[in-house]
Amino acid sequence: MTKTKFKTTDLAYIALCAVLIAVCSWVSIPSAIPFTMQTFAIFCVLGLLGGRRGTIAVVVYLLLGAIGLPVFASFTGGAGILLGTTGGYMMGFIFMGIIYWLFESLIGDRLAVRIVSMVLGLAVCYAFGTGWFMLVYARQTGAIGLSTALAWCVLPFVIPDLIKMVLALLLSGKLSRALQTR
Repeated sequence: MTKTKFKTTDLAYIALCAVLIAVCSWVSIPSAIPFTMQTFAIFCVLGLLGGRRGTIAVVVYLLLGAIGLPVFASFTGGAGILLGTTGGYMMGFIFMGIIYWLFESLIGDRLAVRIVSMVLGLAVCYAFGTGWFMLVYARQTGAIGLSTALAWCVLPFVIPDLIKMVLALLLSGKLSRALQTR
């Protein structure tokens, strides 16, 4: 059994990527339903650092927010955000990272693998987040149907998230070669 240690550069990249996620969560794109660049950052971080370090960067970001630092959208923070109606989507980022990490470990680090793992990870994030939303919303306001929850929480974000995924794949591919992060 071998122990895998992180190098100082790994820790620096993880910290910088956690900050990148925070900064992107503050960027709100105005539209009929405004959205942040948070998922763009998650995709970039996974593409830049790979599954293992990328997932750790996501966990660090969520822990910073959970202890109250204003790293979430609209400069908010605290465990209440993670336990609120949209917290399941943010916790779903961890599943995105784990799926990416698993695919990368089992199949390899190729563009097709990255694309499939990101799409599947996003679908799992949507599923977990929607289930969480329905549970919390039912406790706070009253039960709603799955189609209503999907219409409110997923459908408006599918196209923007896919666009962010493509942009993140392009950017992270160029940056990872330039910075030699992988």
